[in-house]
Amino acid sequence: MPLALLALAISAFGIGTTEFIINGLLPDLAADFDVSVPVAGLLVSGYAAGVVVGAPLLTMAGARLPRKTMLVALMVLFLAGNLLSALAPTYGALMAGRIIAAFAHGAFFGVGAVVAADLVEPGKRARALALMFSGLSLSNVLGVPAGTAIGQALGWRATFWAVVAVGVVALAGIIALVPSSPRPQGHGLLRELGVFRQGGVWLALAMTVFGFAPVFTVITFIAPMMTDVGGFSSGAVPVVMGVLGVGLVVGNLLGGRLADRAVLPAVYGSVGALTVLSALVAVVAGNQAAFIVTIVLFGVAAFATIPPLQTWVLDSASQAPALASAANIGAFNLANALGSLLAGFTVDAGFGYAAPAWAGALLGVAGLAVTAVVSLHVRRQALAAT
Repeated sequence: MPLALLALAISAFGIGTTEFIINGLLPDLAADFDVSVPVAGLLVSGYAAGVVVGAPLLTMAGARLPRKTMLVALMVLFLAGNLLSALAPTYGALMAGRIIAAFAHGAFFGVGAVVAADLVEPGKRARALALMFSGLSLSNVLGVPAGTAIGQALGWRATFWAVVAVGVVALAGIIALVPSSPRPQGHGLLRELGVFRQGGVWLALAMTVFGFAPVFTVITFIAPMMTDVGGFSSGAVPVVMGVLGVGLVVGNLLGGRLADRAVLPAVYGSVGALTVLSALVAVVAGNQAAFIVTIVLFGVAAFATIPPLQTWVLDSASQAPALASAANIGAFNLANALGSLLAGFTVDAGFGYAAPAWAGALLGVAGLAVTAVVSLHVRRQALAAT
């Protein structure tokens, strides 16, 4: 695989760490800025909203730029957002820094996915995407624990400075390793927007939303599920989360290999496994040994969905993939928001901390239903072509 994929993976590692690290810093941030923990938690949803809004906007703004230039510009924006976060004198300034970094997040993964796919031959596109997104999965295993430890030892601002350092390395890697190439002819804003006239692209985005939503439905309240239902000690939670992270890494690489063989069957298999394992998490929540095994397998299935879902969007919008790819990153974050919102509803309704896993299974069924509609759409297109 080309070394340029390493630069993209390092970038994904930095971006993923920025997204997820805030959860471990919320109590310190709340105390420092004299706000409640729920108010500090808005830094999480604010970031997610920034990804959903920023991904298409910045991709459209850079529609005429060469893709390497676009990646460099987005990484500079990412660095600016984290610098502002590290220096933020007020809660509002920190929120602004988070949103700036989030704007870079969605567009970078969208454009980066197109660049990664173009670096290799067609039969290895999904594996190339998996290698780029391996940085995202590794951020959960290495970046978030390390960043949390740095924040606890040196203060939360040190964590953002560490992310800035990773961003500098990523920027240097992009400049040095990603090949320069002119923007493909005819890939202006109008052509990028034109892909949204295709019903297949909207179906692909819906498949991402419902196919990936079970992930955050299950893990949003995984800590209280473990302690209140499973009887785990609070000290066991980060250990189990680390093991879950290993499952995410394995699943990402496995999904890439399966998607290179057959994309749509890989979607069926990964979303189907995610659906079954979501229900199984609820069933075994009170059994510690069974829960650990199940949650690792859940992690494998969770990130095995990413390469085939992203590859399917690229294939569905092959004539102008950048904007559709960025929109799919927004769809992943919309799935995160939908999953965590439904998880909150089930807990608030008094169904207990295992109930979100059942809700995740229902969302998985919806994802399989959308995938079936996509299959039907593909068959109709094939019949029309013949």
